[in-house]
Amino acid sequence: MSIAVAEWLLGDDRGIPALADLFVGAYKRDPRAGYARGFRGVLESVTDGSELIAVLRPESDKSGAAMRAGVIGLLPDIADVRRTAALQARVTHRTLGGMTSATAAALSVHYCRYGLGPVAELPEWLATNLPASTEPAIWRQRWLGKVGSPGMDSTRAAVTALAAHTSMAELLRSCVAYTGDVDTVATIALAAASRCAEYAADLPDVLVEGLENGAFGREYLAGLDARLVARFG
Repeated sequence: MSIAVAEWLLGDDRGIPALADLFVGAYKRDPRAGYARGFRGVLESVTDGSELIAVLRPESDKSGAAMRAGVIGLLPDIADVRRTAALQARVTHRTLGGMTSATAAALSVHYCRYGLGPVAELPEWLATNLPASTEPAIWRQRWLGKVGSPGMDSTRAAVTALAAHTSMAELLRSCVAYTGDVDTVATIALAAASRCAEYAADLPDVLVEGLENGAFGREYLAGLDARLVARFG
């Protein structure tokens, strides 16, 4: 789904139907068992984005929309980041928690990419830059303990960890140490850290070199990254 969002940003059509088509296409060309079981069943049963939209009940407040939203933070305009992050969330997570967590994940990348302040001040910045319909105080509260399935849990935990470190290796350890939905936490946090000038890029090379390299594996991801950098910097 993250690949589909990146391809959506690089395309000319940023509407929901285009994104839904990419969601279906990304799964069909490279099916994976790691999707949530129910969503995977839906993707296997439909043929295009219009069928996906017709079948889905986008009532989830879980973390899928936040997990795939980081790349949206590369957009240079903060209002565009907010709008686009919430828009992509609406396809599968049209709830306050689903859309807010996706927006927070994207804004965290944006904050780091454009050097809007010290990474330690990210929680305070989010408290003043997320939509007014959310409670600002929660971003100022340090996350502790196991991470549950809601997107707000994962995003809040990621923001806490991100603000506390300047080493990507230490950040990854911190995300895993929470326990619970740590793959989502690490995805959100490391996406922002990878664009942060304060962070040391000290992850072991094996984490990249060891990636599978099929049609949509390591080399494809590197090429997609190069296209994103060329487009958005």
